[in-house]
Amino acid sequence: MAVSSLTRMTVPLASDQSSPTQGLLMPKLKYRYRVVFENMGVSTPRTELTKQVMTFTRPTINFEEIEVPIYNSRIYLAGRQTWDAVTATFRDDAGGNVSRLVGEQIQKQMDTLEQASASSGIDYKFVTRVEVLDGGNGTSTPNVLETWELYGCFLVSANYGDLDYASNDPVTIECSLRYDNAVQTPLGTGVGATVGRTLGDVVTG
Repeated sequence: MAVSSLTRMTVPLASDQSSPTQGLLMPKLKYRYRVVFENMGVSTPRTELTKQVMTFTRPTINFEEIEVPIYNSRIYLAGRQTWDAVTATFRDDAGGNVSRLVGEQIQKQMDTLEQASASSGIDYKFVTRVEVLDGGNGTSTPNVLETWELYGCFLVSANYGDLDYASNDPVTIECSLRYDNAVQTPLGTGVGATVGRTLGDVVTG
């Protein structure tokens, strides 16, 4: 096969849209990522959490629908947004580093032994940073293709999983994280980008 034929391996576009020989864009790959948890738990280093992440879900945003009934029909407007909780699954290491940090975060939110809760959100909320990487490692420093920063995070649930004599799988801890807001960085490339607010066709801010 001639190398030039590889430029045809994509969806053909109309001549007024793009070059017909543009080729396919390289996709981001699910397994090239890392997750950093800032101020989660108490112990250091928190890099133990980063090394033990098995799966992590990217953010999901939903907008409430506002229905406006009119004469013979109805229209819909976008209401307030809701960020769905994300899920992080960790391998529970033999040294107890992961379970210790998760347990400390739970205790920051609610001291289950003394039955004392945190006085305010700032006492227990943390920042989560999810970085999609390009595959570099070692002497080839990885480049960050995309970053999601999740602000105001706390644990909604922590599932310490099951044990099974018939399984060869590692023990896991699955955590559900709720957060207040999320942006994509570098700014200007997605959620959080500066977009002028409009009123009709006039930019208002």
